[in-house]
Amino acid sequence: MKTDILLESGTGEVEILEFIVNTKHYAINVIKVKEVVDIDNLTELPNNHPSIDGVVLCRDEILTLINLSQVLDSHKNNSTKPFKAILCEFNKVKVAFKIDDIVAIHRIKWEQIRKPDEISTNPLVIGNILFKDKIILLLDFEKIITDINPKIGISEDKIKDVHCKDRHGVKIVLADDSALIRTLLKNTLNKAGFNDLIFFNDGNEVLTYLTSLAESKKENFIDDVQILITDIEMPQMDGHTLVRKIKEHTTLRKLPCIIFSSLITNDLKHKGIDVGANAQISKPEIGQLVDTIDEFIINK
Repeated sequence: MKTDILLESGTGEVEILEFIVNTKHYAINVIKVKEVVDIDNLTELPNNHPSIDGVVLCRDEILTLINLSQVLDSHKNNSTKPFKAILCEFNKVKVAFKIDDIVAIHRIKWEQIRKPDEISTNPLVIGNILFKDKIILLLDFEKIITDINPKIGISEDKIKDVHCKDRHGVKIVLADDSALIRTLLKNTLNKAGFNDLIFFNDGNEVLTYLTSLAESKKENFIDDVQILITDIEMPQMDGHTLVRKIKEHTTLRKLPCIIFSSLITNDLKHKGIDVGANAQISKPEIGQLVDTIDEFIINK
């Protein structure tokens, strides 16, 4: 089953792949999926992480196989071969996730994805998708990977590589739905010398704030914000749609927009280009993010 992504960039829509693990329904953003395949080979590894079954061979590539049954419900799914796997690429890593079955691909609005409330918050769930008469849980696959190997994602140990200098007075607006990422970005940028940061949970909040600035200050809105840094995958409004709306706005279009996401790959970079992003950086590259901000400030 191949997953050709047909959506235009920044439309406010997203395609999700609904799948089943232990009778429960989950989803992944199709943009992260390379392919869904039946796997008939598995090589087990000694002294594995409990969530890693081993490695599999797919189209001449050796991929780590993560057992989602173990991740989500703390017990292995030891179904007989062949089994289904979702092949993914993000954070510049290719990996396979073992599942029970595929349901379908659905096209939905980002606004159909709601952030879990504080009572039911689960660190592995980034959104509750309201679809027809059921709720599908949108999983945080980046966190699943980072929990297994913290070196892959953004972590505190990457902050030490950031060069600190006087960068006061640079006002940055940031959008990311992950509290962990917001904290790490704050710590990183503060250490680098940026101390005027405004954080938002999703693109809709950012657009409301920026539009209000443009209405009240006109062209002088740039005095209050010099750069936008946004994630792509967020409830309510995604980063691509946010950037497109900014670049289509008569006043706001001069604002430099940096997309900072685990979804920046060679195959998907064109989506950011299509909506007018000024730069795109993969989420592990904290140092590159700081350098890119510097370039925009120097060339301003």
